[in-house]
Amino acid sequence: MLIDLADAERGTSGGKAATLARLLAAGLPVPPGFVVPTAAYEQAACGLDLADAGAAHHLAALPPALADEIARALTRITGDGPVAVRSSATSEDTAAATAAGQHDTFLGVSGADRVADAVRRCWASLWSERAVAYRRRQADAARPRMAVLVQRLVDADVAGVMFTGDDMRLEASWGLGESVVSGQVTPDSWTVSGGAVTRRALGTKTTRIDRDQTGVVLREVEPADRERFCLTDEDVTRLADLGRRTADLLGGPQDIEWAVTGSRIWILQARPVTSALPTGPTTASPEPAAESDGHTGTPGSSGSATGPARVVHGPGDFARVRPGDVLVCRTTDPAWTPLFGVISAVVTETGGLLSRAAIVAREQGLPAVMGVPDATRVLRDGATVEVNGGTGRVTLLGPG
Repeated sequence: MLIDLADAERGTSGGKAATLARLLAAGLPVPPGFVVPTAAYEQAACGLDLADAGAAHHLAALPPALADEIARALTRITGDGPVAVRSSATSEDTAAATAAGQHDTFLGVSGADRVADAVRRCWASLWSERAVAYRRRQADAARPRMAVLVQRLVDADVAGVMFTGDDMRLEASWGLGESVVSGQVTPDSWTVSGGAVTRRALGTKTTRIDRDQTGVVLREVEPADRERFCLTDEDVTRLADLGRRTADLLGGPQDIEWAVTGSRIWILQARPVTSALPTGPTTASPEPAAESDGHTGTPGSSGSATGPARVVHGPGDFARVRPGDVLVCRTTDPAWTPLFGVISAVVTETGGLLSRAAIVAREQGLPAVMGVPDATRVLRDGATVEVNGGTGRVTLLGPG
């Protein structure tokens, strides 16, 4: 039943895997892997009332024959090495919607039993509250199906995201790319125009995510590494060249996740860019704001909105969020997606232009400013704020 990644097609293997198969066929550097196809999900979900939000949690363990096939495939592509287990749903990575972060990903998974369980959990995430809320906001009435992509894990020294186009944008940090896409760090960033780096900004890379024996672990970045760029300009132009080749092959601007180990670059994902980036500055100004009531971050999603700041530290604060509030947080988590249907704007303390939170905000038309230092402290709960997602400016208009 399994499909080799090189043979993946959208109908059987979902958008993520099908695109990587095209890149493999063109000789581009993609880690080897295989796909648990949509047919396996359909068999597992047969008989479940998926209108019941909790039904997906009752998906049974994988059939023994499928689990055995996965074990043999793992031996073929990695031996005993770790893998990444990622969703490849038919409703994600399309030209209209990315579904960025809405389905589960499991990194550093080792052993056939753990991989089989991760596959089942990917299936279940298709019907999580956040995924259902995202599809509802996208007015997607099509019945989604889930394939699961299993690939050899790249133990990245540096990883990140790039958006291709006339002005190519790249963001990167140390370790696995999850810290960049999840917005857990404010990454280093670059703009490449005409084949040359035209802008660079040093991020605040205080933590990194790496693989360990049980999965992945969050570590502190060495002080010296916080103060230097994680890529050289030569590295950046090599990545940009690969990005242009990918975009030419796929026929339009691409949102590409990549990883570098040693001197080798790997493409982990490519999907269409679904919404335009803000046209203002791509990073916060290094100078402090002149007015005491203003704070500056990275423009994440264009537009402006005014409302009461609602400082949210975690799910325990969700009940306090009211329609029209400005969400202020350290960073968002995919589980927070239902809030995006209520709030008027997003302000985060960490994260960049290419993080999942910024991508989802742009898709849903919410102004967003990323990487505002100490936002949860300086923007008091209940204070009236104006958010300009095109300039990266957050202005305090009234006390909390």
